[in-house]
Amino acid sequence: MTDFALRVIAWQKQHGRHDLPWQNTINPYVIWVSEIMLQQTQVTAVIGYFLRFMVRFPDIASLANATQEEVLQYWSGLGYYSRARNLHQAAQKITRDFSGIFPHQFSDILSLSGIGRSTAAAISTFAFNIPQPILDGNVKRVFARHFLIEGWTGTPKIEAQLWQIAELHMPTIDASPYTQGLMDLGATICTRTKPKCQVCPLLSSCGAYIHKRESKLPTPKPRKPIPLKQTTMLILRCGNEILLEKRPSNGIWGGLWSFPEIEAHEIATEIAYSKFGLNVEPEEPLENIEHAFTHFKLAITPQPLIVLYQPKRLVSNTIWLPIEDAIDAAIPAPVRGILNKLNMSQS
Repeated sequence: MTDFALRVIAWQKQHGRHDLPWQNTINPYVIWVSEIMLQQTQVTAVIGYFLRFMVRFPDIASLANATQEEVLQYWSGLGYYSRARNLHQAAQKITRDFSGIFPHQFSDILSLSGIGRSTAAAISTFAFNIPQPILDGNVKRVFARHFLIEGWTGTPKIEAQLWQIAELHMPTIDASPYTQGLMDLGATICTRTKPKCQVCPLLSSCGAYIHKRESKLPTPKPRKPIPLKQTTMLILRCGNEILLEKRPSNGIWGGLWSFPEIEAHEIATEIAYSKFGLNVEPEEPLENIEHAFTHFKLAITPQPLIVLYQPKRLVSNTIWLPIEDAIDAAIPAPVRGILNKLNMSQS
């Protein structure tokens, strides 16, 4: 075992995190759900969602037998919704191909939707005590700083170099505390900004600290201008009810319920009639909202429209819901924010 691994293990056992809801278990389902939720999302944001999700879907069978819409409802607000769809699909694959038992073989774990090498490694290590090296965002940062790796960690060349380091230092004994220790160091000590170097167990050998490169490493991703897209959301309201439209399964907010959208040049009242058969009276647009995605920003203009009467027949993939029920549906975060404001204004 390398000295690097020994120090990480010793630190984790004494100072690492031990009381998170998904710790102190070898249940692969629990570990799997937590690892998927933690992809690109901080622990503090995940805990509440994880606890609610596990109450509703306590095992693989309950998740596999649920509808995708219900799974998305319990994921609503957590973002990156493809994770929820992949989780649901993987649960159905486990039920179909592995008799409902989470697979032990690393190649089988990798075959599940939404699971890459690092996530599969975490499940293998924590659930089955079969050590596999991990390389998530936090671990990349620890390695890049400690081993003085220059270059953006997202490039194939640098990532391959980091995987070599991960494989070199992966112990066969105490693999779980080592893996958890790397995660904990990245999340609590070797943070993106203002790292707490003085309390880091790797201080004496950290290349970034020795060469005063802590603020320069990891090398930032080359910046590109983030495009700004615009959309108008139609807030079609009849009394206390709101019209929601189901989004396509692919693309942003795939499979969620949302307000119908139109292009900036389109006329809201005309679309309401031509698409939904609704006679409406427009109100003043609400304050614009800007929502950030990974690769672009979306400027949303919420346009309230008072519906004079509801048609007897619904257009496909639409639903009328009371505002308070719509708030709890599987909807994107910006839509929930608009509904909450509407709900408060009428109470």
